[in-house]
Amino acid sequence: MNAQLEAKLKTLPRNPGVYFHKDAAGEIIYVGKAAVLRNRVRQYFQDSRDKDIKTQALVAEIFDTDWVETESEIDALFLESEMVKRYMPRYNILLRDDKSQMFVRIDMKSEWPTVSFTRNPADDNADYYGPFYNSYALKKALRYLRKVFPYFTREPKPGQSRLDEDLGLSPRREDGSEAYKANLRKLVSYIKGNRKQLANEIEQEMKTAAGLHEFERAAHLRNKLGHMRELQRRVMFGDREFLDISKDKALVDIKLLLGLDKLPTRIEGYDISHMGGTNVVASMVVFTNGVSDRAEYRKFKAKLQQNDDYANMYDTLLRRLSPKNITAWGMPDLLLIDGGKGQLESAIKALDERGVTVPVISIAKREEEMIVHRTRSCIDATYLDGLAHAAQEGIDVQQSGEFYVVNLHPGQRNAGSHSRNLRAGTQVYPHTDVVKLFQRIRDESHRFAVSYHTVLRKQKQTESILEDIPGIGPATRKKLIKTFGSLRAVKAAPEAEVAALVGQAKATEIKKFL
Repeated sequence: MNAQLEAKLKTLPRNPGVYFHKDAAGEIIYVGKAAVLRNRVRQYFQDSRDKDIKTQALVAEIFDTDWVETESEIDALFLESEMVKRYMPRYNILLRDDKSQMFVRIDMKSEWPTVSFTRNPADDNADYYGPFYNSYALKKALRYLRKVFPYFTREPKPGQSRLDEDLGLSPRREDGSEAYKANLRKLVSYIKGNRKQLANEIEQEMKTAAGLHEFERAAHLRNKLGHMRELQRRVMFGDREFLDISKDKALVDIKLLLGLDKLPTRIEGYDISHMGGTNVVASMVVFTNGVSDRAEYRKFKAKLQQNDDYANMYDTLLRRLSPKNITAWGMPDLLLIDGGKGQLESAIKALDERGVTVPVISIAKREEEMIVHRTRSCIDATYLDGLAHAAQEGIDVQQSGEFYVVNLHPGQRNAGSHSRNLRAGTQVYPHTDVVKLFQRIRDESHRFAVSYHTVLRKQKQTESILEDIPGIGPATRKKLIKTFGSLRAVKAAPEAEVAALVGQAKATEIKKFL
């Protein structure tokens, strides 16, 4: 351990938070979370007899350590997960067994919604919250939260044991489905980071109940508050409520590079996905305070099927910036378009048509270069203009007509059109954090668009087969898919089940054809 790091470790706080181990070149090689930063981080540099070989190798490379404090341990898991996804430190991959993220799934559209966990979110109308990297901590946290906000882990059935209800872990069905869903919305609000607001609401409800002499209800609410305070000491997962975004160097650097008036707290990323102009879709992903905000994601199905990415991007931004959607979703602080000059010009055209002023840039896939229009990207180009005329180490700014082409990683090469990491040497560039954040947003918008396109393509393949069956119209096809879920399930279903749904004559024709 070098003297500078040794001195720095003495300043570690006793608060919870997320820490970043770096090597001699300044690259982040490991991201972790801690209930007490001082204790957890210093453990790495204590007697190595209990450490495995991989951990010893990590410690040998640590040259510097930084950290971000959070108000409680409950704030740390989401932040840790997002930082791992942004920086992809190599030792996080080596030292972790659960390499894919975990999501919390809640099917709010069911009569009695259930809370479960999954690694592969599906397009099934359920709500997904995450991602979280530490599945053990996530499940432990939800177990504790269940005492405060009781929920079902499986759909209740008549005659089923009510032990969980008696223990206060599941809601009482006598209270009704709507009361249960209202309780679940509080759980979701807590997961999203509104802990303080919820605590204030519950405390106010408790005082009101006591004032009305409803002492049993007041005692119940008092117990909820007690459990919530206990969570502060015991559970681990994250939210964005207490993150000091001024410590996120990527956001600070973006503000500097683009001459923004304020930190870009809401960044929206867009991508188009289709196959030869069919099943054209677009994705909108949202990053709030530098981390993905999955609840704000939106997807667009193109009204006009065309093999024209420029036109598709224009239509998507035109719909996004409609007065109705601006009112419902708010305004972004920065738009990030996946593509080159053509896609950027299409987005600018949509902004001009809507009369909206929002900073907009694009990221070209080939070399991961940032494309900025000098006068129409709604930014202050003073800083970029200075870089274009005065070389600065680690940044390459070229002017191409009215466009700036900004390379924040000169000398590094991309391995593919959607590579998650630039192939590089040991040099660390001044705006590496910006590159990592932009890559993270671009990759997430690509993933979200492709997943939606895949769902539509599969649905279309199923529909095209059913369309060939004589006498089977759109309403019958929709009823079959809604009931059985897939063409394979229709094939496997007994003819009597199909007949009960669509009638014997149609069932006979369907089974005969399939």
